[in-house]
Amino acid sequence: MTQSITLQWEDGGQTYGAKWHSENGIAPHKKIQIADDTLTADVAYRMACEGTAMLYKGDFQNARQLLQALVRRVDKPSKKSKRVERVEKDKIKSPIDSFNLHRLAQSQRARILGMVLIQVNTDHSISLRRAPDVTQACLEAYGPQEDAYIISLRELLGVISAHEWRKTGVQVLTRDDEEVRIHPHYGVFSPVRSEYINLVLKAPFPDAIKQSSTAFDIGTGTGVLAVVLALRGIQKIVATDLNDRAIACANENIDHLGLHSQIEIHKANLFPEAKAALIVCNPPWLPARPSSLLEHAVYDPDSLMLKGFLNGLKGHLLPNGEGWLILSDLAEYLGLRSRQELLNWIEQAGLKVLGRADTKPTHRKVFDQEDALHAARSKEVTSLWRLGIQ
Repeated sequence: MTQSITLQWEDGGQTYGAKWHSENGIAPHKKIQIADDTLTADVAYRMACEGTAMLYKGDFQNARQLLQALVRRVDKPSKKSKRVERVEKDKIKSPIDSFNLHRLAQSQRARILGMVLIQVNTDHSISLRRAPDVTQACLEAYGPQEDAYIISLRELLGVISAHEWRKTGVQVLTRDDEEVRIHPHYGVFSPVRSEYINLVLKAPFPDAIKQSSTAFDIGTGTGVLAVVLALRGIQKIVATDLNDRAIACANENIDHLGLHSQIEIHKANLFPEAKAALIVCNPPWLPARPSSLLEHAVYDPDSLMLKGFLNGLKGHLLPNGEGWLILSDLAEYLGLRSRQELLNWIEQAGLKVLGRADTKPTHRKVFDQEDALHAARSKEVTSLWRLGIQ
């Protein structure tokens, strides 16, 4: 658990308390009111907007319906809110303004929807009528607990969803007519965008692989790219990550696929202490500050990981080896980073571009014209940059 702060509330003239936890970066609530099945959605929405959190003590399914009603109200604001939104949009001068306004709106949305709270017992059970069995899902996400804790219902539903993804897995390719699935853990980026996996599947290996069948996967996450490289025949792969959840997830996936003879997982900041013929990295694509633990796979503040990979690559490549950088150009269309900046970083690191493979993403938001960032997303290209030493 990432928080040790205790929330307090009044119920029937008595004061109660429990630990607060939020993976989404929601600050501990100062105003908490007990809510039950008599609470209407309009009153709940007004309370949430005013900063009052609601600790639900009624029927779990009714709490879920209440949250759905709040989602509808947040996503379809009042006429007054729409007028204010139009005024704000008129002030937008650049794509980066659109991005910043979008992130602000997402933050406000998360704050309001995070106001419905659920108490979870020490054994990860929930003492509400018609509550599902979330014991295993919460155990996977949070580990064993010594005390009861409070989380937002929205986060709890995310934990449940992550548990289902972990059970089902994400298909990434087929091997001998069998599906190869990666099972993401809670808090580890899921490889649902298959276009970048296909780039790694099709890119030609460097000549150095013939002399030394070795590769590094930097920031491995679920281990998906290490798995792809292993299935393509590379004999020794070292995959690194700093996130303990990612390391546990990657190890589980490699165990499940029987690939531990080819893949080792190391806890490291970027590179292990060695050299390889091929080094692959899929860093977070947007240079912005993450607002929660769950956003670190998406946002790379000041492009620190990207620049760290480029600056360290030369010192870890074998002769005639290659570094494969997997990167979207969405940041360029949002005004967060220019193509020339990227090329300058590559040159300053003593590297040269050997080639590039491009593909268009096919995820849902690319085609959603109502999405606030649709103008940029519709132009997005995902690339595998083949880099060598100058």
